[in-house]
Amino acid sequence: MRKRIAILGSTGSIGKQAVEVIASQPGHFTVEVLTANRNAALLIEQAKKLQPNVVVIGNEKRYTEVAGALQDRGIKVYAGQEAICQVTEMNSIDLVVMAILGFDALKPILAALKNKKPMALANKEALVVAGELILQTSRENNVPVIPVDSEHSAVFQCLMGESDNPVEKVVLTASGGPFLHRDLATFGEITPEEALHHPNWEMGPKTTIDSATLMNKGLEAIEARWLFGLKPSQIELLIHPQSVVHSMVYFADGSVKSLLGPTDMHIPIQFALSYPRRLFNRYPRLDLAALQQLNFSRPDIKKFRNLALAFEAMEKGGNMPCILNAANEIAVGAFLQKQIGFLEMPLLIEKCMQSSLFIAKPALEDYLETDKQCRIKAMEFIKKQPGTF
Repeated sequence: MRKRIAILGSTGSIGKQAVEVIASQPGHFTVEVLTANRNAALLIEQAKKLQPNVVVIGNEKRYTEVAGALQDRGIKVYAGQEAICQVTEMNSIDLVVMAILGFDALKPILAALKNKKPMALANKEALVVAGELILQTSRENNVPVIPVDSEHSAVFQCLMGESDNPVEKVVLTASGGPFLHRDLATFGEITPEEALHHPNWEMGPKTTIDSATLMNKGLEAIEARWLFGLKPSQIELLIHPQSVVHSMVYFADGSVKSLLGPTDMHIPIQFALSYPRRLFNRYPRLDLAALQQLNFSRPDIKKFRNLALAFEAMEKGGNMPCILNAANEIAVGAFLQKQIGFLEMPLLIEKCMQSSLFIAKPALEDYLETDKQCRIKAMEFIKKQPGTF
């Protein structure tokens, strides 16, 4: 029987690749639900190709456009953010692919887990903000959360069959982004156009900027803490420019397991969809002989201040990762719009972390309010101090 998939966020980078994986494996997967926020044109194109039972457009103003284009296809069309949560109630869904970006994914994630839907999770921000709550909801409803991110997928696969064996530490690898070897003295001159050119991976704008600042690795460290039940002291980062070794797990006996693979997100996406099976595909294979060498080094936190801030937030816990994430999303948006410079992003994030209300044991309402207030605060800092933030 084919696995019936709901892709929430099908028009984003991960969502589009999930659509490609499913289209390449028609004997194993079928699409039940597609959702998008604003990209009505691509959602319509995907729906015509994959013939899901339901599509949801988050922006209610685009409902008429989507419904009109699909009216002769027998596809049910809904609109609004609440509808994205509600579709996870459908009994015909076997797996939810959570490809919605940003903190907005938190409510749909919790809704899907409460509706006992296994999840392939490709959202960093919600797990960073409320990882404890998400994993608690997963456990309470006895449904798995399978990581899609290449690094966490690698750790997940390294831990398969090792449930009774103590883990010493987990090492996440980072390519170092486009500015690994650039002189810190020139960081103030970095433009959004330069930062959007990643040497190894094709990702959306926000994730690509996070990679350039190494914030993505800080966020991934916080994710790993919750996904794998780790202490902050058990998480380490190494710069690995080739992006071939995706993660490593050190065990108590001194053994180290790692997962290697090409820089192709289709592979971890397919694994998350087919888990626990591995399906044949025609994606590129890794040729180690052609690489000749693999390099590893420790990150320079003076150059990449965002990485240090993320570890500080993880150590403090509570709602501090929520503050970090909200401030970073505003900072990245402002940088892309050329309102602030590259070096001003960590300054803005640090200022928000220092001035926001800290809550040691937040509830869901605290996360929502923290996120809202921190975004307001960050935007006020930018407006009040032009040329500085």
